[in-house]
Amino acid sequence: MIPAILFSISSVALGQFGFYYWRAMLRVNSTQPVSERVRLAAGIATSSVGGCDFRAILKVHDLAPTLEGPSSSFRALQVYYGIVETLGRLVPGIAVWANAELTTCSRYLAALTDRHLERNLACAAALRGI
Repeated sequence: MIPAILFSISSVALGQFGFYYWRAMLRVNSTQPVSERVRLAAGIATSSVGGCDFRAILKVHDLAPTLEGPSSSFRALQVYYGIVETLGRLVPGIAVWANAELTTCSRYLAALTDRHLERNLACAAALRGI
């Protein structure tokens, strides 16, 4: 029984560490500047990306073909965004935190979409040069 309890506690601690690491990587990548190309493609009129722009940016990423480099479906990010969005609506006390997290998710997705488009442009340019 003791080994099962220790295994359970260790598993939870490892999961918590993994989640915190994932959120830290999300925060670091969300500080990257978002190009005008991504904002125009997503139909974002303002100069900054907000929490409500997530779905528009996801559509831009999904429409861009994968010519080179890794592509992701962002399932974990979509689930996290949905959970935080729901919690922000249901619990008014955490609405400010939820909005900040949604903005971070949107900026992260915009930065990765920008990299994805940049890789595609480089690959297309290399193909034209051959």
